[in-house]
Amino acid sequence: MPGEVDPLLRRLERTAWIACLVMALAAYIVSRGQWRLVFGVLGGGLLVAVSYRTIGSGVSGLVERLARPAGAPASPPPRVGKTVALVAFRYALLALLAYVMIARLRLHPLGLLAGASSVVAAAAVEAFRQFTKKS
Repeated sequence: MPGEVDPLLRRLERTAWIACLVMALAAYIVSRGQWRLVFGVLGGGLLVAVSYRTIGSGVSGLVERLARPAGAPASPPPRVGKTVALVAFRYALLALLAYVMIARLRLHPLGLLAGASSVVAAAAVEAFRQFTKKS
């Protein structure tokens, strides 16, 4: 069903936001209140969230286009050129956001990196949960 989302993915999203907020709090404590680092972590979390949504919507659109029930009329093949252009546009937008955050807003680059790694931390937490879950 196209409207349904895997509960694991929802948990991963929630855990990533929590990890980003925890990293922002840690950045505030470690930097002794330097807001540039804290906003860098939050900006990195925003970048990874936009990237996650971009990838998710692209994959969902492709799956919906390719998956059809048995006996349904054949749909036209996906337009590869349009899909490539859309993906390129989305990544150009992400690069522009990163540029604005670093060059114009002067957010701390290590903070951006920490925030962007929040999804990796969330994946590690979810893997640990799955590994320790009793069958």
